[in-house]
Amino acid sequence: MAHTHRADRQRAVQLASEGKLEEALAEYQGVLKDAPDDAEVHQKVAELLEWLSRPVDAAAAYQQAALAWAKAGQPLRAVAACVALPRLGAAHAALVRTARVLAERFALRPEAPLPADAAHVPELVAGGAPILSQVSRDAFVALLESLQVRAFFPGQAVVEEGAPGASMFAMVEGRADVVRALEGGQRQSVGAVAPGDFFGELALISEGPRLASVVAAERAVLLELTRASMEAVASRHPEVTAVVDAFYRRRMVENLLRSNPLFNQLTPAQKAAVSRDFELRTVAAGEALLTQGQPGDAFYVLLRGRCTPWLEQLHGRRVALSELREGDVFGEISLLLDKPVSATVRADVAGVVLRLERAAFQKHLLSQPGLKGQLMRMGTERLQRTAQALASGRVLHEGDLRV
Repeated sequence: MAHTHRADRQRAVQLASEGKLEEALAEYQGVLKDAPDDAEVHQKVAELLEWLSRPVDAAAAYQQAALAWAKAGQPLRAVAACVALPRLGAAHAALVRTARVLAERFALRPEAPLPADAAHVPELVAGGAPILSQVSRDAFVALLESLQVRAFFPGQAVVEEGAPGASMFAMVEGRADVVRALEGGQRQSVGAVAPGDFFGELALISEGPRLASVVAAERAVLLELTRASMEAVASRHPEVTAVVDAFYRRRMVENLLRSNPLFNQLTPAQKAAVSRDFELRTVAAGEALLTQGQPGDAFYVLLRGRCTPWLEQLHGRRVALSELREGDVFGEISLLLDKPVSATVRADVAGVVLRLERAAFQKHLLSQPGLKGQLMRMGTERLQRTAQALASGRVLHEGDLRV
């Protein structure tokens, strides 16, 4: 039987590629008679009906596809099929009805406590999707209603590095490359996006340029959630804001712990523990994160933006230190030596940081002998650079501050 189904599928694919859509539809419908729970075939039937300009039948088929994907434990595919209903003219009630079935499968259970803030967001439910599966069922339905399905062809840019970011994406099917620009105009692939992956989530909580381009490597179908839509949903369901913040913080901390050699010595359990104590913060241009002479309150990681550390000396003389860019850490010297902050760190532009307050820094990082030694070496190197800057006499006058 399975062999017969494969043959029928292959024949349907061939017919569709030849433009014989009615015959391909008949083949797929034949497969469904013997395999009624096959989500992939339900999806193909829905797409063919849409291409054949049969919107009523297509809407019904997309509803069946959504339910089949949900049963198969594929939340993004289920949501994408459900989101197709409005463009086919389906009644809003049909969308809500299908969305509520998905919410019962993937959203938080009614008895689960809603997150009051980003520090108390529940872990992702088994088989769920980030953000959608961490909110109440009503919020799940509201978010689903605000999503858009976007299709991209090979070589087409989903987002462009440097362009303003105003939405996040989830890859439903296909593949894309993550590309960053190098000096001299060259571009380098730095990663890939596969089905189930999310990207661009920083745009939901912070305005700013995209940090990389994402270019479709093959035909790709994505779900898009805009900042405006998210904010509209959050005005009615406040837990959405906490969930989005926690999702971004978790992603950034996981990337930091995986890629920064400073944290290589931590065990997976230790990384999980420290990730829960990092706080995600947006900072305004000109905001001082550390102030010279004040007690150090936290260890910082710069995620987005740019900061200038500077020393203030007698008679208003200011000496600029090495600029801090994305991925740099600061604040560790004061915590390590238990002394006042040695230099002011001020944001040149609006940005985003991860903040680990003093007690958590001591608990998670200073308790590890090897890690403490590495931090001490980093602190010593930074102090040496500070001494070199003072010796060079590079003065930063009030009018030179980029605030």
